[in-house]
Amino acid sequence: MRSPPLPALPPRSARRPAPALPRAERHEGLRPLDLSEVVLHPRGSLGAWQELNASATIPHCIEQLESSGVIDNFRRPVGESGAKHRGFVFADSDLYKVIEAVAWEIGRSGTTVHNAWLDEMIALIARTQEPSGYLQTWIQGVQPEKKFSELHWTHELYVLGHWLQAGIALARTTEHTDLLDLAVRFVDLVERRFGPGREDGIPGHPEIETALVELYRHTGEQRHLELAQHLVDQRGRDILPGGGFGSHYFQDHLPVREAVDPTGHAVRQLYLNAGVSDLFLETGETALGEVMEEQWDRVHTRKMYLSGAFGSRHRDESFGNDHELPSDRAYAETCATIADLHWTWRMMLSGDDPRHGDVIEREIHNALAASLDATGTRFFYSNPLQRRPDRFDEENAPAERRPWYSCACCPPNIARTIAQLGAYVAAWRSGDAGPSLELLQLTDMSITLLAEFGTGTLHVETDYPVSGVLALRLSPLTASAGARLGVRIPGWVRSGSVRSADGVERPLRDEELSAQRLELALEDVDGTTLTLDMPPRWTLSHPRVDATRGCVALERGPIVHCLEQVDLPSGVEVDDLVVPAEATASARDDGSLEISLLHRPDGGELYRSADGEHPPRPGEERITVATTPFSRWGNRGSGAMRIWLPREH
Repeated sequence: MRSPPLPALPPRSARRPAPALPRAERHEGLRPLDLSEVVLHPRGSLGAWQELNASATIPHCIEQLESSGVIDNFRRPVGESGAKHRGFVFADSDLYKVIEAVAWEIGRSGTTVHNAWLDEMIALIARTQEPSGYLQTWIQGVQPEKKFSELHWTHELYVLGHWLQAGIALARTTEHTDLLDLAVRFVDLVERRFGPGREDGIPGHPEIETALVELYRHTGEQRHLELAQHLVDQRGRDILPGGGFGSHYFQDHLPVREAVDPTGHAVRQLYLNAGVSDLFLETGETALGEVMEEQWDRVHTRKMYLSGAFGSRHRDESFGNDHELPSDRAYAETCATIADLHWTWRMMLSGDDPRHGDVIEREIHNALAASLDATGTRFFYSNPLQRRPDRFDEENAPAERRPWYSCACCPPNIARTIAQLGAYVAAWRSGDAGPSLELLQLTDMSITLLAEFGTGTLHVETDYPVSGVLALRLSPLTASAGARLGVRIPGWVRSGSVRSADGVERPLRDEELSAQRLELALEDVDGTTLTLDMPPRWTLSHPRVDATRGCVALERGPIVHCLEQVDLPSGVEVDDLVVPAEATASARDDGSLEISLLHRPDGGELYRSADGEHPPRPGEERITVATTPFSRWGNRGSGAMRIWLPREH
């Protein structure tokens, strides 16, 4: 049974010879590994998360598809259900994302527990699909006259993109192509209707672009790459009606090669960027590479939350302006973090910017991890960085995680992402001096060496991010001449050490810290221990981020910490705590941090004079409190929480 590939490229054995490419030679940078070559172990947080995903999240999603009406929506057009259509127009995508999650889990673990369900779902999809190849249950069952008439809202191409990704995942992990064959029939219909030289039309919600490039990689058929290119090239031509949000909302305000500023609906922008970066990886077109580099820089230096989340505004789920990053009103949709994970991974494949690995680490360990609870069955859609004690529930921003949403895009998106987490931890590159295996994320794992490196298995033994100690083992090994191992050193690291198998220890060198990479000869790796020092540290935001001016946040390693009301003494509210100028923090065994803060009880006045000296307020005192990793907040109730704490002035 095949295991799933990394999300950006298929395994080598699945690739057909590439046809002639349209502009330049295909870009070559880092090369992904087949997931059959990567195993994440439960000792590490990522491997444990995959186990929870398999045992709880995926089965929960399958149950919710039935109870929420998604499956009945497919039965209804063919007379197998009398229920009314439920959910949004794009609810079909929830099924496809869950199928994709199941497919990657089959490739990861070889499970057969979902086989009967898969057979049932694929047969239902086949019955519901029209002879032309068209399938969109809301259109077919509610308003058939809207077929392809409102691409900005009906999400037909967005849903098809998820269908394609599910079909490709199943084809790679089980070698069954029935679901993919059905999806390709719809692709053929779209190509006849909206392909090059045909009717103008682009999706209001990007996603199909990256799926079409993946289909090209899987089949070797040039037409799929050309259709993806055509859909990208049409943006900025006023094809989509702006509606109430305007063309920026749909990323249709400028041609892609001119759009250096991230704007509009955050998930749409980031999914589009993943597709554009895929095109660059396949065509090597300089203009696409340059605009993606510029926009990536602007997204991550002006519009990313400390947690690795994106989207500042609730009204249109949009980025907002530069440095507009309110903590309590952050929309920070889970799907936006996942979309950026997809995009940043593709950017990592195409370049050598060490920030790519840092961003992926930040996203996985903070925003994405916080999006579901310890049971794996309750989820956040919106992920604010502060919860006020009087915050009321909103549909997609509830005070507590929910088992499902009427717009349920996030839970199945989480499931499919976690099932393929092994996709993001390692890659390799060839070189004149020999190949190098690159450890891009730090977790407990085993990697079967490619033939280019010799034979054997690399074992990384670590409880990271609890500690920064990584022990490297090789068994058995016949290393190729010149083969190297590169270990990514996270950007937050300021010191550490390397101990060789013979016990010789040295500090990490300045050039290794600045390059964020430790390089070792593969034949010398066995028995090596890398230790990254992980003291707690205070973090400041850019001075233009008004919402956090005068505040600091506490981090340790890749983990962002927060204060929760549940951890405070009676009579102390989280919003009344101030960080003294000399404040320090110490790590505790349970993963929390202990800090001494100044408690300044609320004086009641809304405004007060800034002139003159101000005596201490009644009840002002120093107290010692424990923080919580942001990824674990909200598991003990829905009380107040905050990441950014005001500093004493």
